[in-house]
Amino acid sequence: MNNTIETILNHRSIRSFTDQLLTAEEIDTLVKSAQAASTSSYVQAYSIIGVSDPEKKRELSVLAGNQPYVEKNGHFFVFCADLYRHQQLAEEKGEHISELLENTEMFMVSLIDAALAAQNMSIAAESMGLGICYIGGIRNELDKVTEVLQTPDHVLPLFGLAVGHPANLSGKKPRLPKQAVYHENTYNVNTDDFRHTMNTYDKTISNYYRERTNGQREETWSDQILNFMKQKPRTYLNDYVKEKGFNKN
Repeated sequence: MNNTIETILNHRSIRSFTDQLLTAEEIDTLVKSAQAASTSSYVQAYSIIGVSDPEKKRELSVLAGNQPYVEKNGHFFVFCADLYRHQQLAEEKGEHISELLENTEMFMVSLIDAALAAQNMSIAAESMGLGICYIGGIRNELDKVTEVLQTPDHVLPLFGLAVGHPANLSGKKPRLPKQAVYHENTYNVNTDDFRHTMNTYDKTISNYYRERTNGQREETWSDQILNFMKQKPRTYLNDYVKEKGFNKN
């Protein structure tokens, strides 16, 4: 096992950072690492907005559900699906590509490109001794987030990434067993295998929460996920995504 794999396997979300800000050199390294990620057909359909302004970080923290680590970190990055530059290039050349940019395939390309870039940045950050936490909460009120960040049409903020020097290390949450996520040649739909895997994992997660909370919480993974799914979060997104010029056809 090499250092890169050890870094990946040692991942945990950090939600408490020191007051130490990232240096310009560290930010530059992280952005370059993100840009080195694979990109579909060299489209590079994403952008990264670094948020250093304390007031903007405070606003984003509130919009993300009053998560303090959105405001208090070494640096806050927002990853965006971005087809704006492609639209601008087409207009300069007199080309009409709106229908292409607005289709589902380009929407998926931009999402995947942004996610790959973000994960590259995350691994780079952790290899530098920094901690990270993905922030999906910025999608709670994207209309207000786009106002804060002044993003134009064809640019869609997807998630934030809080990066900084960890104030303390949280425990590693056990992931699903390999057999639950890895299938050989065909998808395994055997219900007995599924039931056994889920029961085993539920016991693991229940024990994890029990030990972490001194018996105050014993929730299983199945209960946690089903409760989450019942909330039907962010139902406005379908319309909002289309308003921003994505996924119309």
